[in-house]
Amino acid sequence: MEMSEVLRQRRAELNMSQADLAAAVGIDKRQIRRYEAGEQQPVLSVAVALAEALKISVGELAGIPSHRINLTGDWWASWQTFKDHDEVITAQEIRFRQQGDHIDVNTTTRGITVEDGGYHWRGELRLWDNEVLMGWYAANDGSVRSKGTMYFVLHPHGQQMRGKWVGLSYDGKIVTGWGGIGRTEADARAIIDEMKVSQ
Repeated sequence: MEMSEVLRQRRAELNMSQADLAAAVGIDKRQIRRYEAGEQQPVLSVAVALAEALKISVGELAGIPSHRINLTGDWWASWQTFKDHDEVITAQEIRFRQQGDHIDVNTTTRGITVEDGGYHWRGELRLWDNEVLMGWYAANDGSVRSKGTMYFVLHPHGQQMRGKWVGLSYDGKIVTGWGGIGRTEADARAIIDEMKVSQ
């Protein structure tokens, strides 16, 4: 892929205008237009600033393929949680938005009713070596105090993730349980079932 194409595509993925990118890099927006048209190539210092603004490596900016797995999209998450110290297995839809190694996570459904303990949350994950995801989560619903950390091991082809969460909940200050993320609800729930059997 040519640098001009990488610039256009990555800028669009980040919802940046040419003016936004130019301002982030500290150059005139006409220069961005020239780069994207393939009329000019940036000098090294500008290429480094472009890559940083676009949250990619200079190699990726130059069109060298990245071997990073892209997890952007809609997923199902299943959780082993507890209410009044009784186990509850939930599943809810979540959305990943990946920029480089950084992934923003937001729920799109509660999974279960508010009365049964369902809530919306958001979080961030960091992808390490295409193998491990580590990060945090916090409830979006004001009255819910749940927050904590997540650790997942990624399937080699990025098809699913399995791991644990540790956090604060109404059942205690340090509570933990299994977590599974897959492309379907059935996949996510199956991961929890497998992990409970193997513990």
